[in-house]
Order: sequence, then C-alpha cells, then structure tokens
Amino acid sequence: QVQLVESGGGLVQAGGSLRLSCTASGRTRSMYSSGWFRQAPGKEREFVAAISWSGGDIYYGDSVKGRFIISMDNAKNTMYLQMNILKPEDTAVYYCAASIVAIPTSRIRDYGSWGQGTQVTVSS
Repeated sequence: QVQLVESGGGLVQAGGSLRLSCTASGRTRSMYSSGWFRQAPGKEREFVAAISWSGGDIYYGDSVKGRFIISMDNAKNTMYLQMNILKPEDTAVYYCAASIVAIPTSRIRDYGSWGQGTQVTVSS
C-alpha cells in the first residue's frame, strides 16, 4: 500500500500562484505514475494533471493546460503541482493519487491510492 500526503494548499487572490506537494511512502515501487485531481463542492472529481514516475510523460486536463505545471522528484518521492494564474473556478479540494498504470491517465479508476486532500481557495 502507498500512503500519500498533500500539502501547500491555502487562500490566494485571483492571478496568484500556489505550489502543492504530494509525498509518497510505503510501497512506492508499486507506483508507475501519479496524478492530481480536484473536487469542488457539488461537482464531480476532475482530472488536473498526471506524470509518469520517471517524469518523462505528462498529461494535463484542458482547464489547467498552460497554467499548471506538474513535476516529480524521485529522490524525495514527491510530486509537485505549480499552479499559476489562478482563477476562482480553480477553488477545490486537491487530491494526489498513485497508479500502477505506466502511462499517465485521467481515469479515476486507474488510481488505487489517494491522499486526504488539501483545500485551495482562490478569491476574486
């Protein structure tokens, strides 16, 4: 089993930036890719971005493409999400997740381990 812990959420004004971190522990060798998802109140969980364990393959959701950057530090077992030009509609709880699928994917069912989530609030 892989344990994931997110950090870095908070309150920011529109146009600002935040960086989220997700640190993995446990059976990290079973991870082949990782991803970020978000869920706003009353809405379904939405794919944000995913990255292969090597960092060589990256996949972004359309709503964040060009504004968010996902990266991986294997030495620290940590994945990051740099969020720039934030908008009020980015407000949500952000979750990191680990997958045994080698190619980064947007499908929730491909992810077997999830963090507890971190709140991101963007004020207008």
